Amino acid sequence: MKYLAAYLLLNAAGAEPSAEKVKEVLSSVGIEPEEEKVGALFSSLEGKKVDELIAEGNEKLSAVPSAGPAPAAGAAGGEEGQKEEAKEEAAEESDDDMGFGLFD
Repeated sequence: MKYLAAYLLLNAAGAEPSAEKVKEVLSSVGIEPEEEKVGALFSSLEGKKVDELIAEGNEKLSAVPSAGPAPAAGAAGGEEGQKEEAKEEAAEESDDDMGFGLFD
């Protein structure tokens, strides 16, 4: 992800991204770039335009369901919906401390 971020940063700055420039960006923030990952990035992006890739990604994201509230259950299934919701909340709470932090 950091390799792609460096590539997009260079593109947004108006510079033509190259393997050397991506390595420079990563090195400037203390990341030692791996040659094979830089090579894999450029081989996967070869012949593609960033604007088209972003548009394609946005289309894919629009198909992903949002994490908004669930639709209200009908009168007959109201109690079942509440029981399921309570079970889901209990499951979420039990995962709070899994022995690692968000940025570990």
